[in-house]
Amino acid sequence: MSTHISNAQAVTVSDAAWEAIQGAYDLQVHVAPDVIERRTDDIDLARDFLARGLRGFVLKSHYIPTAERAKVVARAVPGIESYGAIALNHSIGGLNAVAVEIAGRSGNKIVWFPTVDAANETAGRPDGGNEKLPFWAKIQREIAAAGITRPPITVLDSQGGISEETRQCLELIAKYDMILATGHLGRHEIFPLVLVARELGVERIVITHAEFPSQNLTGDEQWELAGMGAIIEHCFTTYHTNKAPWEAVYANIRRAGVEHSMLSTDLGQATNPPVVEGFAMFAQRLLDAGFTVAEINRMSAAVPASLVE
Repeated sequence: MSTHISNAQAVTVSDAAWEAIQGAYDLQVHVAPDVIERRTDDIDLARDFLARGLRGFVLKSHYIPTAERAKVVARAVPGIESYGAIALNHSIGGLNAVAVEIAGRSGNKIVWFPTVDAANETAGRPDGGNEKLPFWAKIQREIAAAGITRPPITVLDSQGGISEETRQCLELIAKYDMILATGHLGRHEIFPLVLVARELGVERIVITHAEFPSQNLTGDEQWELAGMGAIIEHCFTTYHTNKAPWEAVYANIRRAGVEHSMLSTDLGQATNPPVVEGFAMFAQRLLDAGFTVAEINRMSAAVPASLVE
């Protein structure tokens, strides 16, 4: 039985789409509690996942660590895997090795390199334009207006190499076998970061929402990063909110390969579809573009499972 999901880009989700995301993990969700308004909280999300046969998720906040909270969610909703993460933005001290150490000791799963505070990410700055802004841009601009912001963060030193503080963070990610996610870094940072991370023993690397405007990696670049051992993440909201065309993700998945690609939703925003429904819409879009149920399940379930389990 098909499901009609009503929203600005309404689609009819088939039984095959729901089948394609059985056992799926969503490694990037933004739900309450958070400093930004969300359409659901982590407990209700876990119940939604359980009801639809999805396996688990990673709780992402741009501002606060979520490892301890994720453990509570997993205890509250047996049968769901809930994982915590940390983003290396100014709210936790930026490229802060102490914060990464504590995260590792807390069972943290993903370490995102700078997102909202990345030097490459301009959306939250007063001069960053006003078109298709993400929800966190308002907070960033309010912090800047209050005069308490800090300089944008880069992982590079003055000579263009990976900085010492970045290297310390990478060593700790390797020590605790956490997943490195590249956040909102630019291509000039992503390639050297992945190279040094691999040299330092980081085994799990994700290229965050590869088609998002501040990354906008080409198919060839994604193919090259996959060859360096990284998994390429494609997020539903990037295309659903018209930040990149749907045709780009279809082509880029085919270029880098299904086996190197992962689907996430990046959902939880009050004005976007619910997370689980959005995941099914993503699967339907891919089915309509010619991907098989097995291929979609590999990208939504098998590949992320290989990272978190």
